[in-house]
Amino acid sequence: MSRHILKGNINTVHRGGFSPLLDPVLRINSNDVVDVETYTCYTAIFDHVPESLKTKDITEICKKLPKEKETGNGPHILTGPIYINDAEPGDLLEIRILNAYPSQAMGFNKIFKGKGVLTEEFNYNKLMFIPIDLKNNNVEFPINSGIKIPLRPFFGILGVATNEINLSSYPPGSHGGNIDNRELTKGSRIFIPVQVHGGMLSVGDGHTLQGDGEVNQTALETSLNGTLQIILHKKALNLTTPIAESRTHWITMGFQNTLDEAFKEALQNMIKLLTTFYSINKEEAYRLCSLAANFRITQAVNMPNKGVHGMIPKNIFPSEFSCKENIQIWKR
Repeated sequence: MSRHILKGNINTVHRGGFSPLLDPVLRINSNDVVDVETYTCYTAIFDHVPESLKTKDITEICKKLPKEKETGNGPHILTGPIYINDAEPGDLLEIRILNAYPSQAMGFNKIFKGKGVLTEEFNYNKLMFIPIDLKNNNVEFPINSGIKIPLRPFFGILGVATNEINLSSYPPGSHGGNIDNRELTKGSRIFIPVQVHGGMLSVGDGHTLQGDGEVNQTALETSLNGTLQIILHKKALNLTTPIAESRTHWITMGFQNTLDEAFKEALQNMIKLLTTFYSINKEEAYRLCSLAANFRITQAVNMPNKGVHGMIPKNIFPSEFSCKENIQIWKR
């Protein structure tokens, strides 16, 4: 196992989406650890960014990023791609989030005209920068209200390239991407199916805070640093949608044009997870979901795909409850 440092700068980021044509900025082996630096999407609002946030690297990215690093119509600045040696389509990438923390004491939230859930009521653009109390690990919002929210930093985007040349960073999908799942914090891990040679993993869209749903289009968007361990599983599972694990739950996901369809997909994926790893049949898994699983709106704003994730607690399963296959992936 080797450890790598991947700084975010004009040579190591791309903007807007995913592409198999990008040159890798780092090559690693399975089980390697990467300390990664990411930036929030300041490009579109650069003129309004406080001067204290305008580092040399952010300024260069916003003003001088080469055209060939514009890979889609999304706003996100992504660090990568990372090439994983021996990764091939049909394999599975396990990304362990060992750490995630904001690198600056400020983030932003923006209401976008025509976006979000309540577009009729909040049909305007309004940007707000919000201080982050790094010492006390919280955010007071509204400012001077006495309402203090504990930080819960996570990467909104963890995604691999597909065969699509300029896949937008806006919607999540089978490649991961803009999942915006607040459960993917320090100590969690996500499994994403490899779709091109090398996997070509990119990371970004740091959030210091986000509620399930991300209802006004943005979270507390923050430049975020983290430590990831990336593990390659050869021909491990035939996944069509990422699945994840937190310290306490198994997590399945659904990404579809409507919340109803996303909910249905997340449920079907939960049933598939239970029947694949545990000695229960499909009907038993369906009933178990009705008794013990919770389904939450991940985000309702990353058009065209909305997201729902299902969560089932790990502590309901006895340790002797044997899994059917691939148990080595799931036991830590």
